[in-house]
Amino acid sequence: MSMREKVLKGVHGAAYYHGTTTVGLVCSDGVVLATDTRVTQGGFIAHKRGKKLIQIDSNIALTISGGVADAQNVVDILKYYANLYRIERNRLMPVKSAARILSNVMFSSRLYPYIADVLVGGYDSSGPSIYSVDFFGSVTMEKMTATGSGSPVAFGVLEAEYKEGMPVSKAYPLAAKAIIAAMRRNIATGDHFDIAIIDKSGFREIGEQEKEKLLSMFSSQN
Repeated sequence: MSMREKVLKGVHGAAYYHGTTTVGLVCSDGVVLATDTRVTQGGFIAHKRGKKLIQIDSNIALTISGGVADAQNVVDILKYYANLYRIERNRLMPVKSAARILSNVMFSSRLYPYIADVLVGGYDSSGPSIYSVDFFGSVTMEKMTATGSGSPVAFGVLEAEYKEGMPVSKAYPLAAKAIIAAMRRNIATGDHFDIAIIDKSGFREIGEQEKEKLLSMFSSQN
């Protein structure tokens, strides 16, 4: 049974497998996006270092959860439109426009939906912002959010410690803490994590050395 069939059956109450934990935080000076790296196929761990945090342009990135093929297709579509926008208008696509394009793509396929839950985050002339787009095309603007099977655990950490307007320097360790908590408590989340910061200077990922320090720091907590 395909992932799409599992999700559609899940609408009617049948059980289905799903995985991933992603986190998005809006800060005073940028946005933070974070994901785990475990890729599951039912109860099987198909890959330990899957890439679920994707740069779209120098000012926009997204996180993906759901079916791998569907998510990759969504990423390719958004990259195409972001490149086209930059070439035609000689400026970067606004984050809200990227979210609206994804919403239109998802909604147009609602009868045979892309099984992908996407967080689109970035920095533009309006400042930092994050949008959540589900597989039927609904869009919500978020300050703090998480998706995937480990999101209830991640929300527990975020709701206790996230403060609106906090700087990126304090937000990215919090995002790591939320992902690591989900890795410890959710079987479909695990192995490692990725974190990216997007601010007025552009997109950058946290390096492996810093991630290992965060992993060591938060893995020892109860």
